[in-house]
Formats: sequence, C-alpha cells, structure tokens
Amino acid sequence: MSNQTSTKRSVLFLCTGNSARSQMAEALLRHKAGDQFDISSAGTLPEEIDARTLDALKNFGLTVDKLKSKSVEEFAEQEFDFVITLCDKASQECRNFPGAKAQLAWDFPDPKERNCNNPFSITLSELNNRLSMFLLLETKNQSSSSTASAQRIDEQISELDDITIDPISFYKCLTDDIRLKTLMLTNYHGELCVCELMEALQEDSQPKVSRNLAVLKRAGIITDRKHGQWVFYKINPELPIWVKKVISETTENNLPLIAKNLDNLANMSNRPSKTDFCR
Repeated sequence: MSNQTSTKRSVLFLCTGNSARSQMAEALLRHKAGDQFDISSAGTLPEEIDARTLDALKNFGLTVDKLKSKSVEEFAEQEFDFVITLCDKASQECRNFPGAKAQLAWDFPDPKERNCNNPFSITLSELNNRLSMFLLLETKNQSSSSTASAQRIDEQISELDDITIDPISFYKCLTDDIRLKTLMLTNYHGELCVCELMEALQEDSQPKVSRNLAVLKRAGIITDRKHGQWVFYKINPELPIWVKKVISETTENNLPLIAKNLDNLANMSNRPSKTDFCR
C-alpha cells in the first residue's frame, strides 16, 4: 500500500536510533521543502530522541512539535520516492528497502560520539548542506522562499581529529577525473558497483575504472564488499571528518561537474540489487 496521497514526493530518513541524525534531517527537509515533500524518519532500533537534538533544532528556529521516535517496521508496507540512510549501520541493515523508488546511503558521524565543540550543531549544519544538494538535484522551479530556506546554516566551528590518512596521498587521488567523479557520485549515492560507475562516467573500459578504484582503495578512501557477482564501493566510513568534509563540500559546491553522470546513472536499466531488505 502506498503512503502517497498527494502530488508531493515522499522521503523516509533511516538511522539506527532515530534519536539524532534522522530527526534532524526530517525537521530540516520539512522546513526547507515541506511544500514539496512528505517527510518521515525512523530507526532500526529506535530510542528516545536525544534532548540535545531538540535543543540544536530549536536554536536554529526549526519546529520540533511533530518529531517522535519510530521504528522502521511502521513503514514496512509503504512506498517512498526516496529512502535515505544516514549512518553506515542503518545502510548495512536496510540496503534495499522494498518500498523505495530510489535509495541513497549517506554516512554522518553520530553527534553523540563526536569529539568536538557543538557536535549536534555541527551535524545539523552538515545535514543542511547535504539536503541543499539533494534539493538542487531533485527539485525544479523552487519558489524564492524555498530557495531562501535552503541556504547553508553557517557556523564558525573547530574540530579535533586524529589524522589517519596521508593528506598528500588523499589530494593526489583527487587529481584524476575518474577518481574525483567516483568520490562525488558515491558521496551522493552511498554505494556503487563498477558497472554503475562505467554507465555514469560513460567509460567503456572496465579495467580503467577498476584501476582507479584500486588507487582509491589502497589510499584507504573507499572500501568494497562483495555481494553475489557484484563488488560495491563506498566512501570509507572510518575516514577522519576533515576528509569526509572535503569530499562532501566538493560535491555540494560542484554539482554541474557530475550532473550528466547522475542522469546517466538514473537512466541505467538493470542496475544490480544491493541485497535484501534489513538483512
């Protein structure tokens, strides 16, 4: 049974506890484009909403009245235009939501575990930037009010991270067109296989794409997993936050660079299935 009763498109944000990131995403998207989307959030193991989540949302003037923690099981029989996971654990548990027309896997650090100042406000700002990118890609003819509310939430913040990746090797990896676009595409989609990247990039040579993936993997920037005959690649969830920010902000601020690639991927037929729902 579909949950769509209007011309609005529907979005379901999934996280593990539905206590922070997914609640923030729900409130943000409702504020930015509630006239265009029906928005819900849920958790694979729902728990009470963290009070710091509500405080961060209120501090930015966002409405929290409609927020409550919910289980993904409540939405098992519903259809959504977009299902977006916001943490690696939820992505692994629900790789292929049966009612999703499109599924994206975004990975944001848990603000409850971040070692920095104002972790909940930082996470809210990062989610806002990603949702602004989402709206640029997925909506047309936005009203001026919608455009205004989609502006970045800017803060002067500082973070402490242990460097676990060589910055010289990292920036060298960005100098190749295939590698850079691969990171931008996986940053948006969450996980892609070689055949999807070949289609998106319009590259006929699988060895060429695979060689560039190997470079990214050796540098520790991406990881892979095998499912059946397919090998799927994603941005390494263990990367330090500064590296994730470089990749995310490069993607968010340079969408024209991959616009055609995203269209190619959207029009691809017989895309490989990632796995069964909540396996």
